[in-house]
Order: sequence, then C-alpha cells, then structure tokens
Amino acid sequence: MTYLKNAALTIRTFVVVPLFVVWVIFLSTGVIVLSWFKKDSAMSERIIRIFARSFLLMAPTSLTIDDRSGLSGDGQYVFVSNHLSNFDIPIVFLTTRHKIRFLAKKEVYKIPVFAQALDALGMIKIDRQSGASIREAINTGVEKARERGLSLIVFPEGTRSVTGDLQVFKSGAFRIGIDTGMPIVPISIHGTWDMWPPGERIFRPGKVRVIVHPPIETTGLGGVDVNRIRKQAHATIAAGLEELRSTDS
Repeated sequence: MTYLKNAALTIRTFVVVPLFVVWVIFLSTGVIVLSWFKKDSAMSERIIRIFARSFLLMAPTSLTIDDRSGLSGDGQYVFVSNHLSNFDIPIVFLTTRHKIRFLAKKEVYKIPVFAQALDALGMIKIDRQSGASIREAINTGVEKARERGLSLIVFPEGTRSVTGDLQVFKSGAFRIGIDTGMPIVPISIHGTWDMWPPGERIFRPGKVRVIVHPPIETTGLGGVDVNRIRKQAHATIAAGLEELRSTDS
C-alpha cells in the first residue's frame, strides 16, 4: 500500500509541476504587462495571491491562519518566519493583505519571464556568494521597497531547516526593522516540512497552520537592540510552534 501511495504521489508531482510552470509563466506575463502601465497595481497584488493559492493547490494544502497581530491595513512591516519548505513563501503571502516582497535568490532570476516579473514586482535580488556587497544590495532593495510602500518577508534562519526544528536567527531582518523603523511581525508556520522537506523531489498533501503574532515595535531603537529583538522574535515563533505542535491530532 505504501509503495502504491508513493507511486501515486510521484506521478502527480511530475504531472502537476509542468502544468504549474506554464500557469506561472502566464501569470508572470500578466504582471509584466501590468507594470508597463502602473507598478504595484491592485491587479498585480491579486495575481500574487492567485499564484500563492495555486501553489498550495498543487499538494493540495489545507491552510488555517490564526491572526493575532492586530495590524491595520496601513503601515509597512518586516514579517519574519521560520522556514521549513518551498511552501512557506506562498503561505506568507496569504497571511496578510499587506503588499509584501521577499529576498529572492539570484538562481530564480535564471528563469525567463519569471525573472522579469520578479523585477516588476520589486522583489529584492540577493547573491549569497557576493560577500560584503550583499548587504549593500539588500539595503538598496529595501529602500526601493519602502519608497513603493511595500512590506518585507525575511526568513531569519537564512535557509530552510533540514530537520524541521527552529534554527538560530541571523540579525539581518532585525537590522532592517531598526534602520527603517518598520515593526517586526513574527510568524509561526507548522506543517510545511512534512509536505516538502528540503532535498525531496516529491511533495505531499498536508495541513498547515499559521500564527501571526503581534508586532515588535522598532521605533527609537538602535544597533544595541538588534540582539534583543532577534531573541524576542525567536522566542515568540518558538512558543507559537510549540502551541501548534501540542494540538496535533
């Protein structure tokens, strides 16, 4: 029975993914055309959410969001989340109505049409091999995002967790929050690792639950506060994960 189930999952993955790629190219083309007339239009934001929902339908994914943030419709924020799977980015897009952008690895810019769409949307391109220049590139991208009224999503672990456990947070996201005055919004994501662990080629259906926590204010803070709010965000996300795991059926 397990063999047949795995075979079915494999077949579905290799059928669904090519169809999804075609769909993404279609959506990306729409974003590029819209950007010729107006950047960050309401229709472009709608396309982002269509992409996110479509991504989750591939598995398919059951998503439950517990929003405790109390965020208003206005304002710009730095959303920080644990990172378990490729499903995390589309999930974060669906957690809020704010216009959010992420730090995109240079590798995804090798995909024609999709790369142009990322540029049109204002995603922040990063090259982890570029050494000291990476900070300058991020700062430039963040400033452009702020000018466009966009919020950011950063995964402070730096990469997906290979074990499913929460890793140590890097400081970059919290420096951005302090430097820009944008509050930090912690997000706990549970369930995506079981669906598509790093290194796996096959994804599985699953139930994902998310807690969006209240923001951590950064106004008036300086460099000496980076460590404190980094630890605060880590503790908040860890507590959220513990709560979500404790209610697993």
